[in-house]
Amino acid sequence: MRILVVEDEVKVLNFIRKGLQENAYTVDTASDGEEGLFLAEENEYDCIVLDIMLPKVDGYQIIRTLRSKRIKTPVIFLTAKDTVSDRVKGLDYGADDYLVKPFAFAELLARIKALVRREKDKPQDVLGVADLTMNLLQHKVQRGTTVVELTPKEFALLRYFMEHCGQVLTRTMISENVWGYNFDSMTNVIDVHINSLREKIDKGFDQKLIHTVRGVGYVFEQR
Repeated sequence: MRILVVEDEVKVLNFIRKGLQENAYTVDTASDGEEGLFLAEENEYDCIVLDIMLPKVDGYQIIRTLRSKRIKTPVIFLTAKDTVSDRVKGLDYGADDYLVKPFAFAELLARIKALVRREKDKPQDVLGVADLTMNLLQHKVQRGTTVVELTPKEFALLRYFMEHCGQVLTRTMISENVWGYNFDSMTNVIDVHINSLREKIDKGFDQKLIHTVRGVGYVFEQR
């Protein structure tokens, strides 16, 4: 899943980004409202974590603009403004949740999961392709009866593949949805991680799942 965090406090921004990445989320960040609004309008996110007091454009204006354009991405306001009137204002403008600083990351994570789950008609806790299964709640992957140990980024990459099974995915699509908006496309990081995934989920099995589409990208499917 892809999350946008708009926060001008560097320590708070880095804290949230690190925590979400450790939980296999793809995270885009912005430190002012202008950049945050641009990213929110140009990209598809599963959730936006949005500070209110931001340089250039504040959080209230951001959410009013998004809702006026019928962008319904779930938004959690994250702010030090903790009066009842502040909360009512944020919710009236279209926020889905409101978390006051200082906060526990575990609570933020739980609220993000709850919002994303609410947006899906039938949330899938387990993904499956051929004899490969991914349990999203337990963060567990198995190929047949073999448990596969993955890093958080490998887990996120495999999840993206499995959720788009049978679809040809370009390097740009993979980089934007797994590494995020600021990814350096000139590196070979994508190839390294895909090779690592192949070693872990395909090596030793007759049926391969990760296939290269020359000149285009990759497709994840059983053949």
